[in-house]
Amino acid sequence: MLPLLALVSLSWFCSSFGADADELQLPLKAKSVRFAVIGDSGTGGRPQYELAARLVKVQEKFPFEFVIMLGDNIYGSTRPDDYRKKFEIPYQPLLDGGIKFYASLGNHDPSTQPFYKPFNMEGKRYYSFKKGDVEFYALDSNYMDPEQMTWLTRQLSASGSRWKVAFFHHPLYSNARFHGPDIDLRKRLEPVLREYGVNVVFTGHEHVYERLKPQSGIFHFVLGNSGQLRRGDLRRSENTAKGFDTDLSFAIVEVAGDEMFFQAISRTGATVDSGVLKKQEKPARTETSTVSGP
Repeated sequence: MLPLLALVSLSWFCSSFGADADELQLPLKAKSVRFAVIGDSGTGGRPQYELAARLVKVQEKFPFEFVIMLGDNIYGSTRPDDYRKKFEIPYQPLLDGGIKFYASLGNHDPSTQPFYKPFNMEGKRYYSFKKGDVEFYALDSNYMDPEQMTWLTRQLSASGSRWKVAFFHHPLYSNARFHGPDIDLRKRLEPVLREYGVNVVFTGHEHVYERLKPQSGIFHFVLGNSGQLRRGDLRRSENTAKGFDTDLSFAIVEVAGDEMFFQAISRTGATVDSGVLKKQEKPARTETSTVSGP
């Protein structure tokens, strides 16, 4: 049996009103891993800039060390000036402070994006990196080819990290109306994530915030509203632990020991969701592998 998710929030759906972001709900424990999460951010519009300003303000009280990006990092044209307008300028205070951004590719992102140095992809469509006791796997969900699946299986099976976090663009689970879950991707990817002990998945694509109840023993977050919003797009569902579709948002996360604390914050500074995840027990290995490859 997996331990239950300890919830701070009480209702399924949250409006734009809530506890102010100044009321930090993460413990700032010694030697913890601290990061922020943004998705579908790169519009270059006023809402993105306003949310970025809120992210900068929160970082002053919660000194996260890096940011993971869930795809659709740059919308529209991708000239050098676009990268400046849609990424460098809004997040300049964080970049100047040495905060690293780690991107994954969305369906609006060009194939040249992995070579943009501030995204720390080092020219790769998919890659991994480790921070403390947490290993992160940035995947390209646009094309989950056998080569990527083989790479992921090898990386996960070789990892001895306490926490394994995958982040990519297309959600395996979502109750948003516009796209909904990617069922084909789920069939291909979920067995590997489960077999090799991935704890948490962060995705974007849907322009809402949603936290799912554990699916196949894995915690799922959808956060595709850091620059774009599809207001009123969420459907009420039994497998949704929390939903928010009335404003832009981002999340801050802290991993300490066997606990992952999280707080989702809107553009206005409202805390729209928060809680703590207890690390799951390692699932039993399946008898046969679901992945084929060279």
